[in-house]
Amino acid sequence: MPRSIARSKTRKSVAKRFKLTATGKVKRSHGGKRHLQSSKNAKRKRRLAQSTLVSETVTARIKECLPFH
Repeated sequence: MPRSIARSKTRKSVAKRFKLTATGKVKRSHGGKRHLQSSKNAKRKRRLAQSTLVSETVTARIKECLPFH
């Protein structure tokens, strides 16, 4: 029987936390939104709700974990 080509699997924990944009950048959401909301002001909570891009130094490592995305 012929051997199959070795492929890396998608790391599901990474797939749930990050999304790839059409241009290949990596998006992530902010932490710190789950609890202790009363001590955070409205502006801070609005900013935490927005997504942001991952820095270029970490992007390559995240893309390795997402081979089929």
